[in-house]
Amino acid sequence: MSGRLENKVAVITGGSTGIGFATAKRFVTEGASVFLTGRRAPELDRAAEMLGPHAVQVLADSSNLDDLDRLYEIIRREAGRIDILFANAGGGSNLPLGSITEEQYDDTFGRNVKGVLFTVQKALPLLVDGASVILTGSTASIVAMPSFSVYGASKAALRSFARHWTLDLKQRRIRVNVLSPGPTKTPGLLGLASDDRAAQQAMLDQMASELPIGRVADPDEIAGAALFLASDDSSFVTGAELFADGGQAQV
Repeated sequence: MSGRLENKVAVITGGSTGIGFATAKRFVTEGASVFLTGRRAPELDRAAEMLGPHAVQVLADSSNLDDLDRLYEIIRREAGRIDILFANAGGGSNLPLGSITEEQYDDTFGRNVKGVLFTVQKALPLLVDGASVILTGSTASIVAMPSFSVYGASKAALRSFARHWTLDLKQRRIRVNVLSPGPTKTPGLLGLASDDRAAQQAMLDQMASELPIGRVADPDEIAGAALFLASDDSSFVTGAELFADGGQAQV
């Protein structure tokens, strides 16, 4: 029985850990060949080894345009096309108004806005007509939290990108959607509580208590939502934001 992404070529930026890696595993299982990027070679190499022969790792920083050019040249040479683009790489730090620095702003918007913009734009010559483009958003774009204003604003920009790009690309039938996770048990989230296991669990328990569903997400659950947006199951879905957030931004 063939998978939902049989013979598809997928690109996942920020694919070495967390949601990106879980999505890469799901895509490979469903029959896709995956190119995944990351900024840290050890984690990226380990991810590619775990994914097997249907995955190709490319060390790249999505906010570096030269790295993006190199990524797409490799894909052009080895695959010749892109069916699915998951612009997942991002991040940033959190500071309250009054303490925000130019460096923090540039880093967060560079990773979450500039990086996503040029990840998609530079992919256009390789994207097939009817391709699926997925942008990783965040509930922080609409749920206010202390010290998250720069990060939240950067993710809100992606919602606007999806609306506008849906119109820009409609002649090519390229679907553009945003996937916005809620709190998810990833290395990035756990890192907010240092390396102390007890502190990490306390943070997860606190987050879970604030969610209608009563727990934080596993990365595999977000990967399932990404698979929906990547596959023909969502063939009539474009310009949308899919919240996989345990109800955080919904009730």
